[in-house]
Amino acid sequence: MYKEKSLLIFLDLLTLNLAWTGFYWLRVRSGWLSFATMPDFWMPMLVICVYWLIVFFLFGLYRSWYAQSRFDEFVTISKATIFGVLVLFFAIFIDDEGTGSPVQSRFFIVGYWGLVTGFVGTGRFLQHTFQRRLLEAGIGLHNTLIVGWSSKAMQLFDTVQLYPALGYNIVGFVSVAKGSSEKSYKGVPIFPSVEELTTLIDRHDVKDVLIALDSTEHDRLLSIIGSCNSHEVSLKIIPDLYDIISGQARTNQIYGFPLIEIMPEIMQPWERAVKRAIDISVAMIVLLVGLPVWLVVALAIRLNSQGPIFYMQERVGKDEEIFHIVKFRSMYHNAEQGSGPVWANKEDPRVTRIGKILRKLRIDEVPQLINVLDGDMSLVGPRPERPYFVEQLAEEIPLYKRRLKVRPGITGWAQVKHKYDESIEDVRRKVEYDLYYIENMSLRMDFKILLNTVAVVLLGKGH
Repeated sequence: MYKEKSLLIFLDLLTLNLAWTGFYWLRVRSGWLSFATMPDFWMPMLVICVYWLIVFFLFGLYRSWYAQSRFDEFVTISKATIFGVLVLFFAIFIDDEGTGSPVQSRFFIVGYWGLVTGFVGTGRFLQHTFQRRLLEAGIGLHNTLIVGWSSKAMQLFDTVQLYPALGYNIVGFVSVAKGSSEKSYKGVPIFPSVEELTTLIDRHDVKDVLIALDSTEHDRLLSIIGSCNSHEVSLKIIPDLYDIISGQARTNQIYGFPLIEIMPEIMQPWERAVKRAIDISVAMIVLLVGLPVWLVVALAIRLNSQGPIFYMQERVGKDEEIFHIVKFRSMYHNAEQGSGPVWANKEDPRVTRIGKILRKLRIDEVPQLINVLDGDMSLVGPRPERPYFVEQLAEEIPLYKRRLKVRPGITGWAQVKHKYDESIEDVRRKVEYDLYYIENMSLRMDFKILLNTVAVVLLGKGH
C-alpha cells in the first residue's frame, strides 16, 4: 500500500508539473500578454505542487482505490480541480493587482484547470490500467477469506475467479456450520470453524473478508463482524444480507459484480481535517476565554469537599489506545474505593453538592478540552469508556468495539438522545446511537450534535 501511494504521488507530481509548464508557456512565454515583471517559473511550480497534493489529499484521492471504477476517480479529480482552481483564481487576482499584470491573464486559469484535469486524469487512468493488468497477471492480489460454506459461497468464489482485477486471492473458506466433511474446493482449503477466524486472518495476512452466509446462518453475521473488528480488514457481503445491516452499508459495483461494504469510513479526509481544525480552535477559545470561570469553579470544588480539583481516569480511545481523561471532580474523593467500578446514575450519592451543578451544566466536562488538544478526544464522538467496562460490554454486545474505530468525544449523538447508563439495556441503546453516528459521520452531523448539546445545557437537561 505504501509503495502504491508513493507511486501515485510521484505520478501526480509529474503530471502537475507538465500542466504547470503548459500553463506557464500559454500565460507568459507565448507572447500573447505583456508583463511589467516577468513571473518566476520554479518557485511557483514548487508551491503549486504542494498545494495540489494537499487538495487531492483532502478530497480523498490518496485513499485506497483498489479495483475502484476509473470513472468514479475521474469525477473526484474533476471536483478537486474545480475547487482548487477557484482558490487559485482569487490568489492570482490578488497577485496581479500587486504586480500590475494585465486583467486578461487571470482568465488563463480556465485553461490551467483543463490542463490539470486532463494531465492528472490521464496519468491516473494509465496507472490504474497498468495496475489492473498486474492484478490480472496475479501480481499484487490481496489475501482474502470467504466466510461460509454453501452453494452461495462456491458461486461467489467462481465469480471472483472470473474477475482477477478485483484483487482478491482466495486463501480459504471458513465454515460456519459444524460437521462439514469437505476439506477443499478447487484446491482452496475449507477451514472447519468460524471461531478460528481471527487466527486465520493473522496467519494468512488477510486483507479482505467476503461473507457468503446461507439463509439459515444469518444470525451469525453480527458475531462475525465483531470478530473482525479488531483487525484492519475490509468486510464485504453479497447483497441478500443487506436487510440485516440496513443503514450500515455501501454498495460497490465493479465489472457488474455487486458487493456490499460493511461499515465503511464515511467521513472524507478533508472533512476529518476540518473536524480536527474545529476541535483545536474551539478547545483553545473555550479554555482561554473562559479561564476566569474555570478558576472560580476550581475554587468552589476545593471549598466544597476534600480532594483534588481535577479527576483523572483511564479510558479506552481510538484503536483501543488507553489515555487519561481529565474532568472537574464532581464526586467525593475515592468514591469507588469500596464499591469498585460502577455506572453513574441520576441520583448518584457519590456526587457532591457542587458536582450536581457542574454535571447539570456539563461544566465538569470542560477540562476534557485538554484531551482534545492532545488528540485523544474530539468535540463530538462516542463517549470513552473505562477498560473494565469495555471488555465486559464487548462480550455482551457484538458491535461494541466498533465505537473504538473513531476518536471519542466530549459529547455525542447518544448523549443528547439518551440518559445515564444504568443497565446493559441502556448501553445497548447508546451503542445503537453511536453506530448511527459512526456510519453517518459528517461536519453537518457534528454541528447538529453541538447545537443539541448547547440546547441541553441551556435548558438544564444534562445527563
